[in-house]
Amino acid sequence: MDYAQRTIDLARRNVEEGGRPFATVIVKDGRILAESPNLVAQTNDPTAHAEILAIREACTKLGTEHLTGATIYVLAHPCPMCLGSLYYCSPDEVVFLTQRDDYEPHYVDDRKYFELGTFYGEFAKEWQDRRLPMSYRPSEAAVDVYRAWQQRNGGERRVPGAPTAS
Repeated sequence: MDYAQRTIDLARRNVEEGGRPFATVIVKDGRILAESPNLVAQTNDPTAHAEILAIREACTKLGTEHLTGATIYVLAHPCPMCLGSLYYCSPDEVVFLTQRDDYEPHYVDDRKYFELGTFYGEFAKEWQDRRLPMSYRPSEAAVDVYRAWQQRNGGERRVPGAPTAS
């Protein structure tokens, strides 16, 4: 099966049905584990990006938060939210079929605090320099939550079984 074409077909169908032009297909062991179009327009949920939805479905099916051994096909280079999710689920590979320069003449998704051309740069800034208003309110009680987690996990700081950088 041509998984890239499957991703394109899923995105095209979503556009025909009034959705946005994005889709994701997750493949493991030679079969589709999960797939989803972007459902933001249909659900009014700004986190309902195709990558997020497909990752949720795949991880639920496998009973794990890790997608090692999987290849994830996405129609467009992932936004920072989806890119973060892809890093967290640790697939073997992400294949993207378009870049912003490819689709920018046809689709723009700028928001109050970013334009597509500056979105990644916003994440690289120190929190106090971002366009999104943020404030830091230090709390020892908040840090105690992490101490409790560490204690509950036998003194370990890492999530058990998580793939880590070698």
